[in-house]
Amino acid sequence: MMIDIRMIRDRLPQEIADLESAARQEGYRHITRLVDEWAAGGTRFERDGERLLGAYVDEALAGIGGMTVEPALSGALRMRRFYIGPAMRERGIGRKLALALLDHARSCGSIVTVHAGNDGAAKFWASLGFQADGRDGYTHRLDLTPRSP
Repeated sequence: MMIDIRMIRDRLPQEIADLESAARQEGYRHITRLVDEWAAGGTRFERDGERLLGAYVDEALAGIGGMTVEPALSGALRMRRFYIGPAMRERGIGRKLALALLDHARSCGSIVTVHAGNDGAAKFWASLGFQADGRDGYTHRLDLTPRSP
């Protein structure tokens, strides 16, 4: 299985409708918000440090994730609208997508926050080094700058 991570710029992929539907069936509304905000021109992941990536498997969109400026913390970025379709989970797609976003973040900021929507997501983010830190609308935080001993 080949996982291809692609930047999304000018328009959302057509297959976003399938991810949105799957997310809604699971009770999640964040992909609907992504589609609505994109259509309204509100959030297009265009500011410095921001990025929206799609994870493709065999040319099919398997997941999506973005990074925006974190409004609650100066100099930080926030992981947003992260979702992997149910049939594509447990294959390393989410990890590869998250690592691509974090790799980008290292060149732009020193802290990344995320709001984990459930226990499974919290465990996923913790496996990538995020620490529980519930404040200002986020649940976890990752310090990208190495600490001195």
